[in-house]
Amino acid sequence: MRNFSELNPIAVSIYFFCVTGIAMFSSYPPFMAAAISGGILFFIARNGRKHIRSHFFFLILFIILAAANPLMSHNGVTVLFVMNDNPITLESLLYGLNSAAMIVGVLYWFRSFTQIMTSEKLLYITGALSPKLSLVISMALRYVPLFKNQSKKIKDSQTAMGLFSDDNIIDDIRGRMRIFSILITWALENGITTADSMAARGYGICRRTQMKRFSFRKGDILLLLSALTLTGITVAALGTGKLEFKFYPAVKYSTPDIYGIFGIIAYITLVLLPSIIEMEVGLKWKYLQLKI
Repeated sequence: MRNFSELNPIAVSIYFFCVTGIAMFSSYPPFMAAAISGGILFFIARNGRKHIRSHFFFLILFIILAAANPLMSHNGVTVLFVMNDNPITLESLLYGLNSAAMIVGVLYWFRSFTQIMTSEKLLYITGALSPKLSLVISMALRYVPLFKNQSKKIKDSQTAMGLFSDDNIIDDIRGRMRIFSILITWALENGITTADSMAARGYGICRRTQMKRFSFRKGDILLLLSALTLTGITVAALGTGKLEFKFYPAVKYSTPDIYGIFGIIAYITLVLLPSIIEMEVGLKWKYLQLKI
């Protein structure tokens, strides 16, 4: 019994790329609605009532993006009203709503992706492609907290010595420039020390190997096959041309045939997969608790 975040990182990454890839390269409104709805549902299923500010930020971003297009683009034949001698058209408004749904939906999915894909999982994926690339990424990720901690130490030392003051802008800029200069010097010295340490331990003598802490199990294979199958059905439906939706110069769309309906159902199922997995795990866990 594993939730979505505990599945194999390769299967999870392929799933996210399938969902976001269709959303980014398709302008079909039902797909955009499914993408943003599925992204929000999965984000809430994982985080519950946490990250309320994120929802407010995405809501404001959605409103801005949706309003920006009709205010800047005046294409379309259906004029709703005129503002400052500029026509606001129905087509521009619908296109703005569709684009905003796509962008915000993809951002929701990538927000969940960054929560799930820890540095260890990213190193597992890149290590399978290139061990050297994995090493570079791991070292880069390691230096982010190191720089932050070292910068705080330098600032505290400078403040204790009376060399850093933020009373006015000039002194604050001078102090921060001094801290930045010291931090760069420390980073260069630390890089040389790291290189010498790696050489002393025999790095580069033979081919690098990869420590594999993740393996493919039944659930991982099912997720991978389901994602690829549903994506293939969706792409095939888009290829038939029955899922076209044109905004300019007037709204024009094709009525979905049987293949189009299957494509819509396939993509809705695809975006709901992680939420279904999370709900199934939650129900199983509550059931097991009741049996105790």
